[in-house]
Amino acid sequence: MENKKLQKLSVVALVISVLPLATFIPVLFQITLTDEVRSTWAGFNILSVFAGLILSIICVKSRDSRRAVNIVSTIISSFWMFLMCGMVALALFLSFAQ
Repeated sequence: MENKKLQKLSVVALVISVLPLATFIPVLFQITLTDEVRSTWAGFNILSVFAGLILSIICVKSRDSRRAVNIVSTIISSFWMFLMCGMVALALFLSFAQ
């Protein structure tokens, strides 16, 4: 029973980890979004990265539930997290450099 829950949770973590890629859909179709929609979308992406990383870590933590799906979702979420931290660090560096 516990293993079935973790399998479903690992699939949810993978889907949530891939959700920030939906940002590229308007770019592909050359759709211009308003500032409010872009801000909302950015907030949703940040929340999905945090949620995906937390769910992935929960699934990978147990040795019995480690599968390729869990590892891939952890790698994807970690990539997004490092990317966000890098952007914040760059923004802070540029603001203090001026």
